[in-house]
Amino acid sequence: MTATHYRFKPWNVGRFLVWTLFALLLIAAPHVFTSSLALTMLSQMGYLIIICLSYNMLLGQGGMLSFGHAVYTGLGSFITIHAINMAGRGEFPVPLVFMPVVGGLAGLFFAVLLGYVTTKKSGTTFAMITLGIGELIAAMALMFPEFFGGEGGVTTDRVYGRGFLGITFGPGIEVYYLIAAYCFICTAAMFAFTGTPLGRMLNAVRDNPERVEFMGYDTQQVRYRAFCIAGFFAGVGGALAAINFEIVTGADSVSMVRSGGYLLFTFLGGATFFFGPIIGAVLLVLASVLLSELSKAWLLYLGLVFLFMVMYAPGGVASLIMMNLRLAQYGKLGRLWVSYLGLAGTGLTALLGAAAMVEMTYHLQLNAALGPVLNFLGASLDARGLTSWFGAGFVLLTGLGLFELCRREFLRQWGEAQEEIEHEIKRQEAL
Repeated sequence: MTATHYRFKPWNVGRFLVWTLFALLLIAAPHVFTSSLALTMLSQMGYLIIICLSYNMLLGQGGMLSFGHAVYTGLGSFITIHAINMAGRGEFPVPLVFMPVVGGLAGLFFAVLLGYVTTKKSGTTFAMITLGIGELIAAMALMFPEFFGGEGGVTTDRVYGRGFLGITFGPGIEVYYLIAAYCFICTAAMFAFTGTPLGRMLNAVRDNPERVEFMGYDTQQVRYRAFCIAGFFAGVGGALAAINFEIVTGADSVSMVRSGGYLLFTFLGGATFFFGPIIGAVLLVLASVLLSELSKAWLLYLGLVFLFMVMYAPGGVASLIMMNLRLAQYGKLGRLWVSYLGLAGTGLTALLGAAAMVEMTYHLQLNAALGPVLNFLGASLDARGLTSWFGAGFVLLTGLGLFELCRREFLRQWGEAQEEIEHEIKRQEAL
C-alpha cells in the first residue's frame, strides 16, 4: 500500500541559533566597534574568513597541503580589478555588487586549468606541485606588467555608474556590509558542501584513498572537483579584497608568503573543525594589524606560537574550545578554573620576561641610534644595563618555574576529569 503521508526531519534548533547569531554578529559588529581602524579590520576579517574556509576545503577536508592557494585569490583579485576598471569605462555593464562573482568565476577558471595537473598526485607531491605553480605565477607577475601592474600594482575606483539600489559603495560601511553579505553566503555554502556526497567522499579520500579506489571511485576526480570549488571561493575572497582596498599589488598577491599565511592561520584556528578557519582569519587580522604595530619582533612571536601549537595543541584553537565544551557538558569544567587562572598568570609572567629580553635585543640591533633606553609596557628598560637583563631573566625563570608547578597540577586534574567522563559514558551505554 502506498504511503499517503510524508516524514520531515525535525529542525536543528542549535544549528539555526548558531547561524542566526553569526548573522547578527556580522550586522552588529560595525556598530559596536565604530572606529575607522576597526571597520577596516572587520572588512579584512570578512573576506579572509572566506579565503581560509576555502583553503580548509583542501587542507582540513581533503588532506591536501597546498602552498599555492594565493594564486587563485590573487588572480581573482586581478581579474576583478580589471573588470571594475572596464565597468567604470562603460565596457562591462556589471554592478559592483556582482563583481565578487566575477572574481569567483576567475578563480574557478584557473582552478580548472591548473587543478587537473595539480591533483594528479596527492600528499607531498601535491604540495610540491602547488609550490611550483605558485612560484611560476609569481614570476609571471613580474614578466607581464600590463596585466599585473608591475611593482606598483593595479588601482581602481569602486564608485562607478549609478550604484546598486542607490548604494554607491563609496563609504567604508557600505563596503563592509557587502563583504559581510558575501561572507555569510559563502560560509553557509561551504558548510553545506561538507554534507554533500562530494564533501563526504572528499573526507573519505583524505582518510583512506585506497579503500575509496577499491569501492570504484576516482580519487583524482574527487580531489579535482573539490579543488575547483575551493578555487571559486578563493576568487570571491580575492575579489572582495580588491574592492576593499581598490588596489592589487603584483607578485605579492600571488606569492608563497601569502599562501603560507593562509596555511599558518588556518592551522592555528583548527583545520579539523569547520569553524577553525574562522578563528584563524580573525587571528590573522589581529596579528598583521595590531601585533605588527606593537612590536617589530611580531613574526618571532608568531613563529613561537605556531611552534607551541604544533607541539601541544595540533588541533588548533578550535580543538581547545571543543575539549573544554566536552568538560562543561559533563559538569567537570568548574573544578579546573583555578588551574586555568594559575596557568594564565604564570604563563603571562614568563611571557613578559621573555618579551622584555626579545625587545631589548631587537632594540640593540635595530634602534641603537636612539639610545639604550626603550619603553616596554610603560616601563623603561636599559638595553645595555645589566639590571634590566637580570630582572627580565628573573621574571622569565620565576614564571617558568611556577608555570611548571601549575601545569603538573592541571594535568592531574585534567586526567581525573577525563577518567570520570569515560566512566560516565560507559555507564550510560550500559543503561
